[in-house]
Amino acid sequence: MRRVLIVDLDTGWKLHPQVALRPEPFGALLYHFGTRKLSFLKNVTIVGIVKSLGEHPDARTAIRAAGIPDAQIETYARALSTLAESTMIVPSVVATSAA
Repeated sequence: MRRVLIVDLDTGWKLHPQVALRPEPFGALLYHFGTRKLSFLKNVTIVGIVKSLGEHPDARTAIRAAGIPDAQIETYARALSTLAESTMIVPSVVATSAA
């Protein structure tokens, strides 16, 4: 059974403001100070993608900028979905004010 992705790749994402990312030889540790959850990223490519999310207009662009071919995008989208489920990453929504 395929897992439903909760990350919209055509939306901007960023690290949650309460999340610290600590690089490690195996990848990185993510610690959420609000929920006190700890996550391990065991792939340096996903670490680079997560670190660069805020620099790109959407997740798909961040994945492609890491050199991931289209055939492998879904693998990284699943990883980002797992991080979104645990609120390690959040949508980077820009609030607009009504005129």
